[in-house]
Amino acid sequence: MALTAHSHGAGCACKIGAAELAPLLESLPTATDPDLLVGAATSDDAAVYRLRADLALVQSVDFFTAIVDDPYDFGRIAAANALSDVYAMGAEPVLALNLVAYSLERLGEAALAEILRGGADVAASAGVAIGGGHSIDDPEPKYGMAVTGTVDPRRVLTNAGGRPGDELFLTKSLGVGLVTTAAKRGIAEAPLLGRAIDQMTTLNHQASRAALAAGARAMTDVTGFGLLGHLHELCRASGCAAEIVPEDVPVIDGALELAADPRARAGGSERNAAHAEGFTDWAGEPEGPRRFALADANTSGGLLIAVPPERAADAPGVRIGHLADGPAGSVRVGARSHR
Repeated sequence: MALTAHSHGAGCACKIGAAELAPLLESLPTATDPDLLVGAATSDDAAVYRLRADLALVQSVDFFTAIVDDPYDFGRIAAANALSDVYAMGAEPVLALNLVAYSLERLGEAALAEILRGGADVAASAGVAIGGGHSIDDPEPKYGMAVTGTVDPRRVLTNAGGRPGDELFLTKSLGVGLVTTAAKRGIAEAPLLGRAIDQMTTLNHQASRAALAAGARAMTDVTGFGLLGHLHELCRASGCAAEIVPEDVPVIDGALELAADPRARAGGSERNAAHAEGFTDWAGEPEGPRRFALADANTSGGLLIAVPPERAADAPGVRIGHLADGPAGSVRVGARSHR
């Protein structure tokens, strides 16, 4: 069954763009509860609510349109993506609720059963209980989870703790949006899609633990707003700038070749690229596939981690740059650093 034929977008590329969403969120009232340690103000991955001095709840919700045609893989990807928000806060997920939008009349029961089985298998591998959920009838299939985790409030990792000089590490390759959009449009070979699926279904649990062990000061995951968008949010929340080396940023083998084909460029990724122009100094980096990949909308992407330079040897992932003094939220993309 070609689930993606029923989707207007693919995975996290169906998100409302950051530039369009920001003014809507700014119009909402600000929460004043002192036990709400992390709310919407810093565009972080999850909310954190303190229950007592040594225990806080971490809550997030994530769902999206079908990103692959296989319903079991769709379920696995959506579940791994939802759990990632809790891992990005340095927390442990414990409970999930399914979110389902689906048409039994159009798509039948078997595919939905496989979507839910995929989500359940990933949750079980993470040690997360599924306590139920909610479903609506919808001709465009969507699936995801609301996830609750726990953390010691004194050990929460947010996107606001970065400091100039911190080294930046990325734990998964970019290019998922290019690959899945190309697959939806029939121009991606099966082995390439398989590599993307393997990455999207890999949990960020071990990377999160390694980041904590390395003394990470800030962390977020890279999903629908692309690397540049999520780095921009981390820098803005941390009150600093960033410098990254494009050649050091890992990209899925075969994805860069797709970036030259307009059919592989998701609408969400195009919006990301346009938004990035407002905060990115390309420092002579020419337009091309690698430049576009930095804005590509990812799904179930890796963790972006800011680590003190003296702990960089212990950090998980690939070093892609560093935080620096400069206008909060600005990103410089340029030549290899000689720091």
